[in-house]
Amino acid sequence: MHTSRTALVVGGNGGIGRETCLALQRHGWQVRALVRHVPAERDGTEWIEGDAMQCDDVLAAAAGVEVIVHAVNPPGYRNWGTLVLPMLDNSMAAAKANGARVVLPGTIYNYGPDAFPLLREDSPQHPPTHKGEIRAEMEQRLAAASRAGVRTLILRCGDFIGPRAGNNWFGQGLVQPGKPVNTLRYPADYTHHHAWAYLPDVAETIAQLLEHELADFDVYHFGGYWLDGYAMADAVRRTTRNPDVALRRFPWWMTALAAPFTETLRELRKMRYLWKETIQLDDAKLVARLGAKPYTPIDVALRETLAGLGCMK
Repeated sequence: MHTSRTALVVGGNGGIGRETCLALQRHGWQVRALVRHVPAERDGTEWIEGDAMQCDDVLAAAAGVEVIVHAVNPPGYRNWGTLVLPMLDNSMAAAKANGARVVLPGTIYNYGPDAFPLLREDSPQHPPTHKGEIRAEMEQRLAAASRAGVRTLILRCGDFIGPRAGNNWFGQGLVQPGKPVNTLRYPADYTHHHAWAYLPDVAETIAQLLEHELADFDVYHFGGYWLDGYAMADAVRRTTRNPDVALRRFPWWMTALAAPFTETLRELRKMRYLWKETIQLDDAKLVARLGAKPYTPIDVALRETLAGLGCMK
């Protein structure tokens, strides 16, 4: 492994940010993380206090790096329209100043029904929501920047699970954090398949891809787990050793009542279409590049996720 390579993770306190810091270190990178609040646990990372909205902060933190992982998001889905694109512009400016590659952990929000059910890297992007439009604009800006010398890697994923996943459907919708799991609240018909991505696997995949020769603008899909409600419930029962975990419907009606007062719930409701359509990420390109599926067994992933949520006895 090389030991002279340096990467900057913008948003190192987030779920994907922290896991990527750890994965890059395992692969021999020196890692810096730009965060608004430096954590008590350093984990071998050089933590830099700063604001991703301030271009000077990002430029200073990125001095001499080869990779900038743009892993920062507004907390709780708040202020997406005013924060997301300026933060990305700052990361792109820092990458251009240092000849670095930008890595973006992507989502499926930038797709619409015309691309379903099987999403490939080159599927059309016509998102039905404003948040999806912002996600599509992020990728468009990165594509344009790559033609001007800012190399980019995008890894698109389904919904995150993991020990430090932050805002996610599993921890906010399917189970209740801090309580043993007695009921799994599924947001769709029980036969509906949904794409899940285990954060440590996503971070490891990013680190592995950076070991390969990449195109100036390269995109991969992370297939992860594609499970219906029955399979997810069975996995949770095995993981918790509780065969009595009940499978129930997610109470969408309650979110309708509370949405006017909670921005997070308003945004979750806008994503309901993802629970009505069949959507799967085609990971053939990723598996061909890595030589294998980089996915931890689902029971192990759920055990770590539930432990992180305080749901294991």
